Amino acid sequence: MRTLLATFLAGGSLLGLASAQSTNTSPAPVAPAPTGSVVQLGHGVNFGNFLEAPSEGAWGETFQEDYFPIIKQAGFGVVRVPIRWSAHVSAAPDDTIDPAFLSRVDWVVAQAEKNNLQAILDYQNDDDLIHDPDANEARYLAIWKQVAEHYKDAPPSILFELLNEPHDKLDAPHWNDLLAKTLAVVRATNPTRTVVVGPVQWNGIGSLSKLVLPDSDRNLLVTVHYYDPMTFTHQGASWVEGSDKWLGNTWQGTDAEKQAVTQAFDTAAAWGVAHQRPMYLGEFGAFSKGDMASRVRWTTFVARTAEAHGMPWTYWEFCDSFGAYDKTAKAWRQPLLDALKGK
Repeated sequence: MRTLLATFLAGGSLLGLASAQSTNTSPAPVAPAPTGSVVQLGHGVNFGNFLEAPSEGAWGETFQEDYFPIIKQAGFGVVRVPIRWSAHVSAAPDDTIDPAFLSRVDWVVAQAEKNNLQAILDYQNDDDLIHDPDANEARYLAIWKQVAEHYKDAPPSILFELLNEPHDKLDAPHWNDLLAKTLAVVRATNPTRTVVVGPVQWNGIGSLSKLVLPDSDRNLLVTVHYYDPMTFTHQGASWVEGSDKWLGNTWQGTDAEKQAVTQAFDTAAAWGVAHQRPMYLGEFGAFSKGDMASRVRWTTFVARTAEAHGMPWTYWEFCDSFGAYDKTAKAWRQPLLDALKGK
């Protein structure tokens, strides 16, 4: 999430939808349900700012064993675990994952399994790969080879996500090529595991048209992220330049605001139908500098709209600056929890 850049600042939207808003009153498209061995996801949360930080705790979040039953008891069924694998490998040419770090990921996986939670192991925050994919491809593939081999006997409830939010120099031609190579590496040891993949431009819905998937691999779940309008969801976010001027923006749930959300998910679901791929909303959320009433309205509408389009989701995130859970009070922020659960 912290790698998400404000493309809005360039005069656009994270979505970059190619089509204008439609006045079509036909039923909304519904993304295809998973078939074959593709895992049917539930709803869940992201463990944001834990293992995708430079080191665990560097961004304020450290795993606690009780987090997993807390999430399960709230009615969620999946945790997405962003991981900065690239910060924990030896120098080339070995590119060996640090055994201690791998053991820590094993602990997270074990806690998810213990609490009957699906877990998505998401490769995240590899800045070198994003900014120079050609020079860092071999290391990236070596990491995935090790991860895939290590978890080859894990249950189907453990999913792999190849890369969070490809962007910058990792444009569509580079990403489509690298995606195919990475799938080949993963499939050598995990032929039927569900693998999560998404388009370039920060997994933007508007870039789905640029995503090319191997037609023969049907064990894929296609992810998109949704944070529009950025001027609301990222107001006051320290990592987004100029976001302080957005402070005070609200989301009232006007017809126009709702139409923008619906149009985005119409686009995503229609792409899924056209390509016969199940869809998944991997991230959505509104930063804590926004007023709670607006955050609740936005979160409620986005979650219900995703569901209406047949898309499972994982909220960004569990207990940090977007968090639905207050780790200090050791309690859910009830308005956000109710928004997610549809109460």
